[in-house]
Amino acid sequence: MVEVKQLVTDIKNGNIKPIYFLMGEEPYYIDKIADYIEDTILTEDEKGFNQTIVYGRDVTIDDIVGQAKQYPMMSEKTVVIVKEAQDLSRTIENLATYAENPLESTVLVLCYKYKSLDKRKKLIKTITKTGVVLESKKLYDNQVGDWIAGVLKGKKYQIEPKASQMLVEFLGTNLSKISNELDKLMLILPQQSIITPKHIEENIGISKDYNVFELRKAIGKKEILKCNQIINYFSENPKNNPLVMTISLINGYFTQLLMYHGLKDKSKGSVARALRVNPYFVDDYVIAAKNYPMRKVSQVIALLREADVKSKGVGAAHISDGDLLKELLFKILH
Repeated sequence: MVEVKQLVTDIKNGNIKPIYFLMGEEPYYIDKIADYIEDTILTEDEKGFNQTIVYGRDVTIDDIVGQAKQYPMMSEKTVVIVKEAQDLSRTIENLATYAENPLESTVLVLCYKYKSLDKRKKLIKTITKTGVVLESKKLYDNQVGDWIAGVLKGKKYQIEPKASQMLVEFLGTNLSKISNELDKLMLILPQQSIITPKHIEENIGISKDYNVFELRKAIGKKEILKCNQIINYFSENPKNNPLVMTISLINGYFTQLLMYHGLKDKSKGSVARALRVNPYFVDDYVIAAKNYPMRKVSQVIALLREADVKSKGVGAAHISDGDLLKELLFKILH
C-alpha cells in the first residue's frame, strides 16, 4: 500500500502526527504500523516512563484521553497505543473532543481492526485534520500474488507464479499467515533465491502436485487420471483440503472461464487483465475454454452450486466429502 509506505517514510523523517487512527478489515498493516511506532519513536530508555500500551476491552475513552494528556518525562514524546480499539466501538466517537485539539507531544495510536468507521463521522473528519486516518482494506484473491511478489522483491527474493498461487490457495487472503510463511522461507533460503513449488512443499507442507491449483488445471485439460489422483489425495487429507473451499475455488475458475468466453480481445495481455491472473496462466484458460464451451461452463457452475449446498449437509447428510467431490468431478468431466 502506497499510503503505508508514505506513513512510515513520514515517521522516519520526523513528520510525526499526534493521532493515528488505523482501521479496516485487513489487520496486517494495522499491526505492522503500530509495531513500527512502538519500536522506533522512543528509545528503550524513554519507553519506561513515556510509552503505554492498553487494550480496548480494558479501558474507557476517558482513560485513553487521560493517558494522552500526560506530558513526557525526559523525552520529546509520549506514545499511547490502544490495541483492539474496536472493542470501544460504542463510545469511540467520544474521542472527537480530544482529537480536535490533541497534545502535540503525544502520539496516540488506535488500532481499530476488522471493521471501518464511517468516514462521515465527526471523529474521522476531525482526525483527518489533526492526524492520520488509514483504512487497511482486505485484498482480493487476485491481488495477493502481486502483494507476495512485492514483499519478496523488497527483501531481494523472487517467487515462481505457481508457488505464489499455492500459497494463496492454501492460506487465502490472510496476509499475516502468508507473511509468517514467507519469513520461514527467507530464513532458510539466501537472498536472490527464487522460491519454487518444491520449496513450498518441503518447508510449508503444501503438496506441489496435489492441490486445488493442480486440480483446476487438470479439470481444464480434462486429465481424468490426474483429477482422480488429486481427489483421492484430498479424501485422505480432508483437514488440509476442506470440500467447501475446494468447491469455491473451482467455482471461481469456471466463473473466469465464463468471462473468457465473453471477451472480444483474447490476446494474452487482455485476458490476464480481464481475469486478473498472471499472464503465465493464460494458456491454461485457452485450453480449458476449448474443452468447456460456454453452455457447458454454465452447466458446471450450476453443478457447483448444487454441490456447495450438499457440502453443507443439505440433502446429502450421509455422503462423505470425498464421495461428493468424486460425484461432482464425474459430472463436470463427462
